[in-house]
Amino acid sequence: MEKVQATIIGAGVIGLAIAAELSSRCDNIVVLERHDTFGRETSSRNSEVIHSGIYYPEGSLKAQLCVDGAEQLYAICNKYSIPYKRLGKLIVATEPAEIETLEGLYRKGLKNGAKELAIIDRKDIDKIEPNTSAIAALYSPDTGIVDSHSLMKHFYKTAEDNGVIFAFNSEVERLDKENDGFVICVKQEHYQFKSQVVINCSGLSSDYIAELAGIDIQKNNYKLKYCKGSYFSYAKPSPVKMLVYPVPHEELTGLGVHATLDLTGRLRFGPDAEYIDNIDYRVDAHKGERFYEAALKIIPKLEKGAFVPDMAGIRPKLSGPNEKAKDFIIKEETEKGLQGLINLVGIESPGLTASPSIAKMVTAIVSRILA
Repeated sequence: MEKVQATIIGAGVIGLAIAAELSSRCDNIVVLERHDTFGRETSSRNSEVIHSGIYYPEGSLKAQLCVDGAEQLYAICNKYSIPYKRLGKLIVATEPAEIETLEGLYRKGLKNGAKELAIIDRKDIDKIEPNTSAIAALYSPDTGIVDSHSLMKHFYKTAEDNGVIFAFNSEVERLDKENDGFVICVKQEHYQFKSQVVINCSGLSSDYIAELAGIDIQKNNYKLKYCKGSYFSYAKPSPVKMLVYPVPHEELTGLGVHATLDLTGRLRFGPDAEYIDNIDYRVDAHKGERFYEAALKIIPKLEKGAFVPDMAGIRPKLSGPNEKAKDFIIKEETEKGLQGLINLVGIESPGLTASPSIAKMVTAIVSRILA
């Protein structure tokens, strides 16, 4: 039976970043991806925002990896000419009761190490983004957007140049622990091989892969909930030039329908939060009215008829409706009798931003295993 040192399951931005980083330290790596190419799911269906680290609890993986990841991501973009823009972001209070929440986010962001944050009043808002309904705002100049496909292509090419083997159209159907690693069975032609280390970063299927390895996903709180987020684009010129977010929902169940721009300057609103049982990327055009009303609260004088159904993505959440947001799971599973298995479960936002930092963290874990 063929043997490899490490197998990465999933070729989204996280799997690709790990493949690129790990391949500089480790030979004989295989990446398995059930789709026909990389980045087919969550990694290519999001706002492409480079977050600064404002929202997440102090000391959490989300906070640490986001702040570190953003710095690394900007450096990667500059070094390898990956398109991005450091647009800046306003989280806007539209009524006095929301100002206290803004101040709390400001303090949390500072504790997390987010850069150059400032609370600004209407006078200062008018200087940088006059077309909002804000009476006050939390300004994050370090927030930006990135061409996620170009970023993934960079990670993919780096890994491939370092000898990583990518097997697309390869769905894992068995993952069996043996003394010196894992036997992995691929559904297509029932091909089997052995891997000393297995890195599960399969996004929406990460709980399924953990279960294949023998983990009780209910008992260990690895069970994912699918949270769909739809987007509507704005078919008129954008009245804003930076990202504009409302004050987030309590317990971060969602950040609310916000305004983001792509690298061409096209304005898009979303995502909303809709828990679903099955993966479905269709956008319900009837939601247009709701999106318009939500967007109007932060940006006045928008035209209802300019809201056009755009796309949808699905977040692999560990928290259900009205539950407190949960942290990333990034864990080597020796204590469960599965030495060499590294699970990454619930990697939702800010996963794109955190991807370089997650890659370094996982590479350090693998280096300890293989030492």
